[in-house]
Amino acid sequence: MRFYRRSEDQPLFGRLAPLGLLLGAAAFAAALSPSLIPRSAQLQGVLAGLSFGCGYGIGAGLTLIWLWVVQPADPPGRVLLRRSLLAGVLAALVMIGALWMARGWQNEIRAAMGMVPVETARPFTIAGIALGLGAVLVLLGRLFRRVLRILSAQAEPFLPRRMALFLSLAVTGWLFWSIGAGVLMERVLGVLDRSYATLDATDPPDFAPPADPLKTGSAASLIGWDSLGAEGRNRIRPAMEPLRVYAGLNSAATPEARAALALRELIRIGGFARSNLVIAFPTGTGWVDPAGMEPVEYLTDGDIASVSVQYSYLPSWLSLLVEPTYGADTARAVFRAVYGHWTALPRDRRPKLYLFGLSLGAMNGDLAADFYDMIGDPYQGALWVGPPFTTRSWNAVVAGRAAGSPVWAPQFRDGSLIRFMAQEGAVPEAQSGVVDEWGADWGPVRIVYLQYPSDPIVMFRADMIWRQPAWMTEPRGPDVSPGLVWVPVVTLLQLLFDMMTATMTPVGHGHVYAAGDYLNGWQAVLGAGSWDAAAVGRLRAALAARGL
Repeated sequence: MRFYRRSEDQPLFGRLAPLGLLLGAAAFAAALSPSLIPRSAQLQGVLAGLSFGCGYGIGAGLTLIWLWVVQPADPPGRVLLRRSLLAGVLAALVMIGALWMARGWQNEIRAAMGMVPVETARPFTIAGIALGLGAVLVLLGRLFRRVLRILSAQAEPFLPRRMALFLSLAVTGWLFWSIGAGVLMERVLGVLDRSYATLDATDPPDFAPPADPLKTGSAASLIGWDSLGAEGRNRIRPAMEPLRVYAGLNSAATPEARAALALRELIRIGGFARSNLVIAFPTGTGWVDPAGMEPVEYLTDGDIASVSVQYSYLPSWLSLLVEPTYGADTARAVFRAVYGHWTALPRDRRPKLYLFGLSLGAMNGDLAADFYDMIGDPYQGALWVGPPFTTRSWNAVVAGRAAGSPVWAPQFRDGSLIRFMAQEGAVPEAQSGVVDEWGADWGPVRIVYLQYPSDPIVMFRADMIWRQPAWMTEPRGPDVSPGLVWVPVVTLLQLLFDMMTATMTPVGHGHVYAAGDYLNGWQAVLGAGSWDAAAVGRLRAALAARGL
């Protein structure tokens, strides 16, 4: 069959496929176009190189399939050379044009986020990294085809040619996947795991345990200071009046043991005697965002306790890949322990119970609190911030949103249970007897989702590899570049890179949520309080002045 003759004659460093060059160049250009998050030249180069490799692979694969199915006559060598040269020139022009426009495209994203424009996109850096990575990917593709040809030639004496080809394709695919995922990826993840474990144990030299016996990690505490981890120590030390409990990954051996220990600590310091209690589900690293919790501690005048339990020290995106269920297991254990004790208390002598989570904390907290288990005695409210695209309830609510309401600001039924907010247009505070813009008062439970249109952790969709996501249609969010366009495969790669850099944006964009927006969300969840509009305005200004 002609497929094999051409493959046998194709050297690893031979002529490039014309269609592969053209599709690779188009993917390269699309990768430099606006996305959700501004990127450095180095990241731009890696993304453009990956996109070129994907585009080239698709083009080369389509060419091989066409040769195999149609089996045209071999054209003269000079014709093949002219085709390759023409495709190479066109591809070079497309890529040079994209590099020329890269600065303007990046500045479109920066303008949407109120950032200072860049003077140059460093095109030579982008081109050097992209071409180097693209060349490696092309060589890997040709090595894949060489291994496929060898295996198929070995199988042909015993099997029909087509069966030999498909069997060899499966074996080659498994071999490359095993090497890539089973060997290289495990080593990379192992290095990352050790690095983050070291960071989790690191403290500034003057970071001493607290002396106050009501603080976790003190001499009177049930939980040792050294077991909290860096994020736990950061969470506990600054507390003045609000009570904060934190159990670290090393505080006990299992999620259930850590949850039970955190509950005993919460009881010890009198957390259930406060008027308000928050179960704060941390992010992947164990971090509880101060910008998210300080507003509610101020709004409740310090009459509040919070409890958190660490389940990992990896960043959220990496934790989601490496240990996707472990965070949910810990969250369920913590919720069951705290909620079980809370429901056993007399209703008139227990605090109001609220849930809070950012990023993976929102996803795990959503999985922990099952309405079917607590419908007779529900918590009072929840603030879920930047929920990952895999979040169970968030997906159901967005899918059931009112017709015409966008994904980034959906309206769910009459708004008496669930409401959404972004940077603009805070959720109105529902006073008793006042009907707001949703057409209904709040019910007994108040759930608020805070999400930014430019947050790729929220807006990512796996099916955008072949379908345009709904959030890219009009109206777009206020901090999404109008120049962002959907390109099959490339947009998926762009959003994957955006997720990894989602916390590198200015405060109030991407996955970096501002204290003022947290404040709006907590006001809606708590309802009417003792703070008037002027006092809230002063609090908002003070939080902003601290960069929160």
